[in-house]
Amino acid sequence: MLDVPSEANDAQIFIFNDNETPWPFVINLLRSVFGKSEADAVALAAAADKHGRSVVGTYPPEVARALLGVAQDRIRAEGYPLALGSEPVSGTGSIGLDHCGLCGKPEKADHALIRGKALSICQECLLAWTSGLSDALRSRQFKYAYEALAWHFAGIPQDQLVTTSRQFPGHMRADVQRAIDKLFSVSPIRFFGIFEQHRYETLTYAALARDGQQAAAIAPAQYQDVDIGEEAPVKCLNNGLWLCCSADLRYAVLLSSHREYGHEAGTCVEIAVPIGEMGSEFTQRCFTELEGAVNSSRSYRGKVLSFEGGSDYQGRSKGIIVHRLPPVGRHEVILPEATVKLLDSNVFDFVKSRGRLRSLGQSTRKGILLYGPPGTGKTHTIRYLASNLPEHTTLIITADQVAILAQYMSLARLLQPALVVIEDADLIARAREDIGGPCAESMLNMLLNEMDGLKEDADILFVLTTNRPEQLESALAGRPGRIDQAIETPLPDEVGREKLIGLYGGGLTVGASVLREAIKRTEGVSAAFIKEMMRRASQASIGRGDDQSLSKADLIAALNDMLFTGGRLNIKLLGGAREAHTP
Repeated sequence: MLDVPSEANDAQIFIFNDNETPWPFVINLLRSVFGKSEADAVALAAAADKHGRSVVGTYPPEVARALLGVAQDRIRAEGYPLALGSEPVSGTGSIGLDHCGLCGKPEKADHALIRGKALSICQECLLAWTSGLSDALRSRQFKYAYEALAWHFAGIPQDQLVTTSRQFPGHMRADVQRAIDKLFSVSPIRFFGIFEQHRYETLTYAALARDGQQAAAIAPAQYQDVDIGEEAPVKCLNNGLWLCCSADLRYAVLLSSHREYGHEAGTCVEIAVPIGEMGSEFTQRCFTELEGAVNSSRSYRGKVLSFEGGSDYQGRSKGIIVHRLPPVGRHEVILPEATVKLLDSNVFDFVKSRGRLRSLGQSTRKGILLYGPPGTGKTHTIRYLASNLPEHTTLIITADQVAILAQYMSLARLLQPALVVIEDADLIARAREDIGGPCAESMLNMLLNEMDGLKEDADILFVLTTNRPEQLESALAGRPGRIDQAIETPLPDEVGREKLIGLYGGGLTVGASVLREAIKRTEGVSAAFIKEMMRRASQASIGRGDDQSLSKADLIAALNDMLFTGGRLNIKLLGGAREAHTP
């Protein structure tokens, strides 16, 4: 550091660029020692980067000497090579209009009013002050998160910051990400990915502000593609740090994953602001908007969903699977016409009447039981309902996922109107004496309570399926308000078998005599049996070199394999008739 001249004239203090001293330290030094505002400090540091030095200010000799002494002590204490210098100014004690007030170069300078101060500034520094300033901010490199935070909150002690966090369900990750992008990703001062050193340790602002061996390192941002059933997935960030400014408020936003082994990975959002009413109100506005985005749940609304499970499931979801089911039209539902009309009346007509029912004080929740032998089209009927309720979100719950029924019901209420499908309901709602242990008893009670509307009367349509209605507990099968309508899906009659043969025949031509033979031979079989029979008959037609039409021999070959060659177990597995029909 150069000594301050002893002349009576004022002294001009310079700061020199060395490309080694950390940027946050330089900014903090200019603010705390020389009383610069953050914007002035950043502009001076940017000018030093560009020109090799910049003018900190002009002071009386004694003041300049004292300021340099304090600054030098701080630089020496930190061990940085930052250099400061001074030189006298002539005459008036201020820089002439022919010198730049930032870099001090004796070049023609324009007179500008910056932050209420008259200052001569050259064109290059003026450019750095305005349009070039943001580039200087964005190009500053940091190795660790604590360096970036110190740079961003320069002049604000750590004990003058406060953080607030919210944790959101992991299955709503896509909606949280979209809200985060809208709120903070449009024009942040800086954004950083953070290296996640410990997988099951949630990142926090306090951890990022820590230096030493445990310092969190800056790293490439890591994203995961989350399927929401649309053409493109939502790119969801694993963790990231936004440094932003709103008006005069500097703040930081940290997004991280909250993980527990075997449990759902939640999404944690933490906002750090200076202590005070402005920061508190800003934080509350941000979280209100985030929560609103989750509650609107646009990503999954109106789609067919289920929670992803696993053998180590411990009662929380790991993620959402979006099912892309092929649409099913009414003509593809091969059931007796009376059955289809009953189904339409209890589902589609009921849904259309919901608004009026609600105004009359009637419940808008309904329970339907689809029962019948295996392979008679219960799952196919579910697809028909889901295809024709476009504004409803469909949740498909299998028997092994009943442990997370509460999570499914929470999601159903969030995404209502919803169609909740519980497949093989007899496995969880059979007679109480068959239920093993208090856990299963609790699951049964939970299902009954949800269906009975004890918690909430929501726009939720329950559809339960079973192959064994006789095993359902009487409280579920017989009490109105839990099951409002039982609908049988019977084995196909003669008309139904004819339709099924035409439906599953695909592009094959089936002659009248072959069709009559097929209808006769399939009495008492399921729809699933007919579907497999037509596939095997098609394979036989290909084998004989004719893939355009179906012969009686093709049909007999298929029936022989299905009804006789494989034995009684094969007949049962395929949904065949109880009594074999001799070809």
